[in-house]
Parts: sequence; structure tokens; C-alpha cells
Amino acid sequence: MFDICIIGSGAGAGPIAYELSLSGAKVLILEKGDFYREKDFSKDEIAFCRRSIITPKLKEEYHVIEEKEDGKWISTPTYKSGWDFWNGSLVGGSSNLMSGFFHRLHPKDFRLKSEFGAIAGANVVDWPILYDDMEPFYEKVERIVGVSGEVTPYRFQEPRSTGDFPFPPTAEHPVSHYIDQACKRLSIVAVKTPRAIMSVGKGDRNACYYSNYCGSYGCSSGAKGSARAALLQPALKSNNLTIKTKCFVKKLHTDKHNRVSEVEYLDEYGQKHLLKAKIFVLAAQAVESSRLLLNSRSKAFPQGLANNSAQVGKNLLFSAGGVVSGEFDAAQIPLQELMVEGLFVNRTIKAWYFLEDGSKGGISEALFEHANPIVKSNKLKWSDEGLIWGDRLSKAIYEKLNKKKVLTFEIFNDWLPNDDCFVSVDENYHDKHGVPVAKIRIGSHPLNEKVGQHIAQKTRTVLEEMGAKNITESISPYPPQNLQAGGCRFGNDPKTSVLDKECRAHEVKNLFVTDGSFMPTGGSVPYTWTIYANSFRVAEVIKKELGLETDKL
Repeated sequence: MFDICIIGSGAGAGPIAYELSLSGAKVLILEKGDFYREKDFSKDEIAFCRRSIITPKLKEEYHVIEEKEDGKWISTPTYKSGWDFWNGSLVGGSSNLMSGFFHRLHPKDFRLKSEFGAIAGANVVDWPILYDDMEPFYEKVERIVGVSGEVTPYRFQEPRSTGDFPFPPTAEHPVSHYIDQACKRLSIVAVKTPRAIMSVGKGDRNACYYSNYCGSYGCSSGAKGSARAALLQPALKSNNLTIKTKCFVKKLHTDKHNRVSEVEYLDEYGQKHLLKAKIFVLAAQAVESSRLLLNSRSKAFPQGLANNSAQVGKNLLFSAGGVVSGEFDAAQIPLQELMVEGLFVNRTIKAWYFLEDGSKGGISEALFEHANPIVKSNKLKWSDEGLIWGDRLSKAIYEKLNKKKVLTFEIFNDWLPNDDCFVSVDENYHDKHGVPVAKIRIGSHPLNEKVGQHIAQKTRTVLEEMGAKNITESISPYPPQNLQAGGCRFGNDPKTSVLDKECRAHEVKNLFVTDGSFMPTGGSVPYTWTIYANSFRVAEVIKKELGLETDKL
């Protein structure tokens, strides 16, 4: 029997596996995908961005999306729409494919209801822990996962227990200087973006070599702080960690004491296995974690495991916002600077994290559009007159790839939890294993778009100050599927939450959930750093339960 069985291997799983295996516990990870190491990753756009190489084929495994049309909720399976909510089925999960923007939540994010009050139509609550409880683990992520950066003082700076990041910033693109100058003229601060990308080597991981292909691609140098590179591969050296790949977890079974007794999974050949452990940790990403619990019904839990409160799947979170983009050419920035490839923009505008009226705002994260030539070129085949081809298309592609760049600001603001955004299971649709698929109802609170539009207008002034051409905005009620949280929110009241403040299921004492599912609200930044930090925090709880030595933070 293993001490711990972890379902999933991404940001919520990695710290648990790392900490517990290095402390002497016997740890098992069950991962649906395969094990790709540095040597297996390439910058092949067709393989990794245009094909289902590291995500399931939608005809075999899919979701059902519920959207409101003319006042009615309409269900569409993703194999028909092509809308893909899979974010990387491989060891390390979607942390392999992130761009590595790492921002802490602000202390006020932990007390959103107390700080800003109730919001009609939104299920906003305070967290059962405070920023001070999480801060030591944010710092631990900086050291162990590796965060490169330089602290930029700004108005809403989060408190830190250390003066600066442990690794120097990654190399910056010349456009960063132009952003700084424009912001200075507008009397705002452009913060240097911390990144979970190593600027210098660390252990078996090499420094970033600035390939120009980062987000959406696995890292072949080990510089990116994926759960695989930063935590799981080092943990395997302890000989206490076992990773079983191509294993689909079908159900969690419980005993008469309402504890998880065993996990039922299918191997790559479809053979069923039952496996026991003392403690089970669920970290399969928010949608799939809720789906597994909802499908794990029993006499004691007729609505799904740990769901007698009917809260599993509720208050699903994404990230609100969108993008504001502007085009640059030699008229604004010399081509020898503009066309530099590979270096990071590394600028975030956080001046609007809290707005003038005292309400919650968000951030604007600067980056160039993805380098992918197929995506860039494919957009050019249409003009106002229709389809173009031949010399005209060839010239447009040459100009696009050699004389122009699009600078984008990704806007992140709070996705407000509400009654129309949740996960259920659809008994009318089953995956290739015969298991009911997750149905995702997507209802965006109107304030999501209002705040996003406000930040977009402010961001636009920066691009205008820089002299950008063809500025466009896109703020949408549709969520980015790669940023998932909620569904198993933690809290002190078992009637209104699934987990306690230690991320242990209220009703199932040997079950923890450590992916983004635990978050009751999301904040206005990407979630990965907070998921990592919380997982390190929960690892200390599990070590104590197993009688292992805990860290003195």
C-alpha cells in the first residue's frame, strides 16, 4: 500500500509529491497522459499546437458546454464545436505549457467580501486563510520551482518576507524600454514581470535559451518551472515516488467510515485496477476533479463523493478579461530593435489592480503575439474584399513576419463566482471509457466584462502613447479554458464549502483536493503560483498527519 495516491500531476500535485517523497513517504501518481521529458519537446507548431498530441482527441474524450442563447441554456458537446477544455494530458499537466507569468494574490484578495462588500448575483466570500498564511509558501515556490525577476515597487505591492526574487530577471526585449517610457509619461509604473522561468541553471535544469516559442510549448531546456521539471523529476531520485502514466481514474470508492478506501482506474489497455492508499489527493484540474467526485457515487454519497452539501462543481472560476493589441513597425521602433526574437517583454501594468472608486480591478500583461508562423500567416488570407492568394498573400506574409509586430496586453480581472457557472455530469454523453462527461455551464457575471472594458480603455492609452497602429480590443464573456479554478471551494462551513481550510474534504477525512478547485475567488492574476503555494502548504499538513518532520517556515 502507498502512503499517498495523487490523481493528476500538475501544479496542484507536484509540491505534494515532491515534499512527501523527499520526507520518506511512499507516493504514487496516477496520470492520464504520457511522460514527456526535455528531449521529447520540440517547437513544432503542427505537433504541439495544431494537433491533439498532448491532449485527448475530442471524439474520444470531450466536454459538454452550456451557453445561454435567447434566454435558454443550450448544450453542445465539444467534439461538435471544437472548443477544447483540455489543457495538457501529460506528466506535469498544463504547467508544461504555461508562459510562466507569476503574480501573487494581494492580501485583499483573501478578504474580497469584507473589503469590497457583497455583489448582487455573485457568490463572493472571504477565504478561510489570510495572505500571511500563504506568504511563506509563495516564497518557497520562488526558491524551489524557481522564479526569476526583480521586485518593482508600486502602489499595491504585496508584502514580502524576502527583499527580492532568488533568481535574476530573464533577458528583456527592447520594447520593454518603450513601455516603461510611455508609462512614465502617463504617471504609472510598469512592473517587471516575475516568471517561472530560470534565467540561470539550477540542478539538472538549464537556463532559458530564448527560443521564441514558450507559451503553449513544452520546455526542452528545463528552464520553465513546470511541475514535471521542477518537482517530479527531482522527486523521482528519492526512489519513493512512482508515476503510472496512461491511467484513467474512473472512480473513488469509500468504506463504512466514509474514507476513500481505493481508487479504480483503467490502464492504457483498458484493464481495470483497484489500488489502496492511506491518503488520496485529487489534483486533476478544476473541471475534471469535480467530474470525478460527481461520478464517484455511493450509498453514503448519492450525489457524488464529498457532495452531500451539493457544493461540488459549484462556483467554477475562470479568468475574466481579454486582450488589447497594437501594431508596430519601423515608424515607431527601429526594426533592429523591434524584430529581435526570443526575449521576453516582461512588463505588467498593475496600477489598476484597485480602481479609483475603491472597487476591484485587474492587471494588463504585455507580450508579443505567439511566434507561430502558421497562425500568423493564416490570418492574412482574408482582406476586406475577400480571400487573397498568390503574390499578394506572399507579400503580406513577408511584411508580417519581417517588418511588423503586434504587442498585446492580456487583461486579467476577477471572474465572479455565480450560480450560472458550474460543473455537473451529463448522463446523455459518455467518453470512450463509458463514463459520463463533465457539463460546464458558462455564465459570466456582467461585472466581469464591465471591469475588463474599463481596464482595456486604460491599457489602450499606453499603446496610444507608444504610437501603436491598428489598436484593437476584445473583452468577452467567454472564458479562457486554460485558467480553471473553483468547483471544490474551501471554507469553514461544511454546508457552503467542500473542503476545510487545509483542503481536506469536510466529509471524507483522507481526501484532499489541491488543484485550483479549492479557490473560492480567483483574484486578478493567473492562478498557477497560488496553486503551487497552496499545495506546498497542504503538504505540511499531510506530513504532520503521517508523523513526518515538517518544515519550520
